[in-house]
Amino acid sequence: MSAVVKRLIKRGVIAGGLAVARGLSAGGLMRGARGRGAIFTLHHVRPFVPAVFSPNAHLEITPQSLDAALSRLKRDGYRFIALADLPAHLASDDRRPVAVFTLDDAYRDNLEHAAPVFVHHGVPFTVFATEGFVKRTHSLWWETLAALLQEKPWLIFEFEDWPERIHLQTPQQMQAAFARFADFVQSGDEAAAVAEIDRVARAEGLDPLALTDRLTLDAAGLATLARLPGASIGAHTVSHTALARLSDADAEAEIARSVEAVAAITGVRPSSFAYPYGDRRAVSARDMRLAGGHGLVAVTTRPGTLATDADLAALPRISINGHFQAPGDVAALASGIPFRLMKGR
Repeated sequence: MSAVVKRLIKRGVIAGGLAVARGLSAGGLMRGARGRGAIFTLHHVRPFVPAVFSPNAHLEITPQSLDAALSRLKRDGYRFIALADLPAHLASDDRRPVAVFTLDDAYRDNLEHAAPVFVHHGVPFTVFATEGFVKRTHSLWWETLAALLQEKPWLIFEFEDWPERIHLQTPQQMQAAFARFADFVQSGDEAAAVAEIDRVARAEGLDPLALTDRLTLDAAGLATLARLPGASIGAHTVSHTALARLSDADAEAEIARSVEAVAAITGVRPSSFAYPYGDRRAVSARDMRLAGGHGLVAVTTRPGTLATDADLAALPRISINGHFQAPGDVAALASGIPFRLMKGR
C-alpha cells in the first residue's frame, strides 16, 4: 500500500472518529472522557496558501481557525491556563476543564499571526524553541524536503549503499518520496540523514539554513515574543533530534543546553520542555527521567486528555492541525472521546 493511500485512509479514520465523537458529545455521553482538560499543540499559524504539494499541511492552521477554536472552547466552558500553572491545577480540587496552548519550533508566524489572536482572547501560550534553529546552526529537514522535492522532476539520492533516481513528476510521487525520506530520517542515524538531505539540497541550490532563518524566530524575535502578555518560552532541545535514539550523555546535553539557551535569551529559566516529535518511538522512559530531573513540565505528542495523576514529565497533547481545524473538530478532540474510542480498540 502506498504512502499516499495510507495517509488518506488515516485521515478518513480520524474524520470518522471525530464525527462519532461529535454525536456522542451532543448526546451528553462519555462526559468523563475529557478528564481535567487538554493541552493543545500547534506549529505554524499563518494564512492559507494553496499548493499542489504540501506534505507539512498538517503542521499549520490559519489565524481565523485559531480564533474560532478559542471562541468554541470558551463557549464549551474551558478555562485557559498557562502550562506552568498546570501542575497546580491538577493538584487542586477545581474540576473545571482547562485548555493549555503550546506551539512547537518557534516559527516566525507564531509572533506575527498566532500571538495577536492569543493576546486578543487573553489566552496564555507557550512557544517551544530549538537552540539550533534560533542560532541558525540546524535545519528543519521536513521544511527542506518540502521545498527540495518540488525543484526538479527527479533527484539522485543514496538511501542504502547505492544511488537511486527518485521520480518527482506528480504530487503522488512527491508525497511518496517525502514519506520515504521521513522514514530514512527517523529509522537510523538522524543527524547523518539530515546532513545528507542538507547536502543534496545545497547541491540543488537550496540553502537549508537560509530556510531556517526565513521560517523561525531568532533570539531577538523570541525575546520580543516573551514580552507579550501571557507568552512564555519553553525548551525544545538543541538539534530537534529524537532523544530516544541518543546516548544518555547526548540526551542530557540536548535538554540541559536548550534550557540554558532559552534562559540566556529571555532572562527566565524555562519551566517546560517539549520532546522533538514526541511520539513513543522518539521519547523513552529515560528521557522522561532526565526532563523530570531538571524540574521541567514536559509534553509529548501522545494524544489524550489530562488526568489528575498525569505524569508531569510525559504529558499528552492534542494536535490542532491543518486537516482538522474547524471549531467542531477542536471540540470533538477536546471531548477526549476519540482517544477513549481508540483505546477501546
